[in-house]
Amino acid sequence: MAWPGRRPRLVADRSKARALPGSCMEHPPAETFAAAAPVVLDPQAAAIYRNVLSALAAEGVPFLVGGAYAFARYTGIERHTKDLDLFVRRADYGQLARVLGDAGYATELVYPHWLGKARAGEVFVDLIFNSANGLTEVDEDWFAHAVEAEVLGVPARLVPPEEMLWSKAFIMERERYDGADVAHLLHACAATLDWPRLLARFGAHWRVLLSHLVLFGFIYPDERERVPQEMLERLLERLRDETQAPPPADGLCQGTLLSRAQYLHDVEREGYGDGREAPHGPMSAQDIAAWTDAIPDRQPPAPPPA
Repeated sequence: MAWPGRRPRLVADRSKARALPGSCMEHPPAETFAAAAPVVLDPQAAAIYRNVLSALAAEGVPFLVGGAYAFARYTGIERHTKDLDLFVRRADYGQLARVLGDAGYATELVYPHWLGKARAGEVFVDLIFNSANGLTEVDEDWFAHAVEAEVLGVPARLVPPEEMLWSKAFIMERERYDGADVAHLLHACAATLDWPRLLARFGAHWRVLLSHLVLFGFIYPDERERVPQEMLERLLERLRDETQAPPPADGLCQGTLLSRAQYLHDVEREGYGDGREAPHGPMSAQDIAAWTDAIPDRQPPAPPPA
């Protein structure tokens, strides 16, 4: 899928993309990435992170670095981080846990549908193989399009900007909203994004991508041309077609894909189906219950009105 046009091309080869001012391509090359990492990091934590990265690399366990480290590399925005985010395939989790266990770290599969952790005292590493809503599973494409870098002095690969944007686009909790991260990734990387691949990642949830693209034009009025016009036109055509078609009448609330807490009223009291739950969504009822029970200060649901 490709659309010619006068705006930034929907390229798949970053080496052939023209960098707009402030794009990913203008940031430091991989070998200088250590300087772009968050500037304040406890030396003990830094040493543990290096050991974890080195242990996995030595045993050939595939992993990608995400979180604040990758975000700093792509956008130039540095910020404090309380942990290290490693993205792995679910099939590789067992090997990864064994390697880190042999290296002296305690590992725990905290939420079987998306997250494990490795700990050394108060320092921990997140081992991520999906998103909390189950939509953004780490697969071969994450690795095929990874970006070579150096993290804390250790050669590593970073989560691709497309996958970082895709996973962040769905985080709209009351206590955490990653829309600003999405806007900054678009601002920095629009000229080098593989737009057809990004659109394919969103799949049936393309409205979420469209919402962020519309907001980007609001946030940066003078930078609207960073988003390819062909992409907006394609998504708006989908919106027109969907708006004119009859509603699906499936009784779902898909807000739970954006926030695990803020739409519980709809599924617990208003009778809506949970958009996360199979067969409509990727999660089991058991995984949804465990993730819901982990909401801080979670109160038992009130009985539905008589």
